[in-house]
Amino acid sequence: MSAGREHFSSKLGFILAAAGSAVGIGNLVGFPVAAAKNGGGAFLLIYAIFVILICLPVMMAEMAVGRHTNKDPLGAYNELSENDTKWQFAGWLGVITPFMIAVFYMVVTVWIFGYLYQAATGNLAELADPNTFGAFINSSTLFVYMLVVVAITGAILIGGVKQGIERAAKVLMPALFLLLVLLVIYVLTLDNAMSGVSFYLLPDMSKITGEVISGALSQAFFSLSLGMGILITYGSYMSKKQDIADSSKLVALTDTSVAFIAGLMILPAIFSFDPEIDPSTLSDSSVSLIFVLLPKIFLSLQMDIGYAGASAVASLFFLLVFFAAITSLVSIIEVPNAALMEKTKVSRKKSLLTLAAVMVFLSVLASMSFGMSEPLTKLVHYAGADKSLFDVIYDVFYDTVLPLNGLFICLFVMFRWKKANFNKELTEGLEQGSHKMFLAYSDFALKTFIPVILAVVFINTVAIKFFGVHLFF
Repeated sequence: MSAGREHFSSKLGFILAAAGSAVGIGNLVGFPVAAAKNGGGAFLLIYAIFVILICLPVMMAEMAVGRHTNKDPLGAYNELSENDTKWQFAGWLGVITPFMIAVFYMVVTVWIFGYLYQAATGNLAELADPNTFGAFINSSTLFVYMLVVVAITGAILIGGVKQGIERAAKVLMPALFLLLVLLVIYVLTLDNAMSGVSFYLLPDMSKITGEVISGALSQAFFSLSLGMGILITYGSYMSKKQDIADSSKLVALTDTSVAFIAGLMILPAIFSFDPEIDPSTLSDSSVSLIFVLLPKIFLSLQMDIGYAGASAVASLFFLLVFFAAITSLVSIIEVPNAALMEKTKVSRKKSLLTLAAVMVFLSVLASMSFGMSEPLTKLVHYAGADKSLFDVIYDVFYDTVLPLNGLFICLFVMFRWKKANFNKELTEGLEQGSHKMFLAYSDFALKTFIPVILAVVFINTVAIKFFGVHLFF
């Protein structure tokens, strides 16, 4: 056990921090659009089933490994496998993955902050111009915004677990919920908003296909930050008095609630803006919706509430998304930071400065891969298209590797660490007899069908992303 390991000061602090890692851009925008494109209420039902039957057992496995070892993914795999080289690859992948995802997330967070600043300073009409986004992501101003985002993220992380991550989560998460609820209340008062609510909530079972089911599983898995090493790392900061099963359920409930409520904001707003819209035509890209479509919707509100009012609503929205992005970014960076501190025994400040130097360098390169630099914009070619550095980072580390990391943790917990040790860790902080049926189910699921499902998702994702071939669905 690492000496002097920091821990969250309370169960609430852990829940808010873990939920903050899970609540991100995908929840606020990606989830509502995925639901709208894939059968509305039917998609919601499938999503909820996957959260309960697949994601919760994986979440408990990650938390248990982290709390038992008091280490990051690399240290946890090494300790429990007794430095077995076969598992060191999984440990390294568990640290490299969040580091590279942080590069992607840094770029998008900078965009969000830039749009927040522009909306707050009254430039909403410019943001609604369809040509603005392309010009914005290729402007030098981007790097000024990046310095601000790095400073905010660094200030939170330097504070440590209690004074940094936990304190920020206790402020940002309630603020995020409040902003979300205020925007939902406002949007539901708009003309034709109820059409969006009906489409979102009433299931259309005819749209459920194998691809939709796979999409619901991927959305649930990614939304809860599984496979990123975050929950192993945050688990290492948990008290032994804390109930892992109960905490997992609360984190999942919080994350899913935010995603569901976000749908009550996004879909009614879109239907109000265009009553005749066909949701199947919506872009799968959260980026496109946030930076291209929604500014147009906000600008259209000026007929009802004036330009200042429309700018205020837009500012609230981008502030909401910025809070979600920052909480996720902090959690993602903490994984490689914890690993670097453990491996090199350097201070938190030195570790963060080292990571920041490399991460900012890669983020600058990724930011330049949208047209500023031709070699970075057309870095490689696969699946019939040119891919930029940003595309490669997203495709490899965000879309592809996460289910592989989830597969590794399932196999490791049940076949290397063993079921008995896993269950012993879960009983710490557990009231006698509580969660009995669910824990028995989790043992069965982690050892049987969950690894199979994650392996299929991983193989199919590789085939689609890099070869343009659908193998299974």
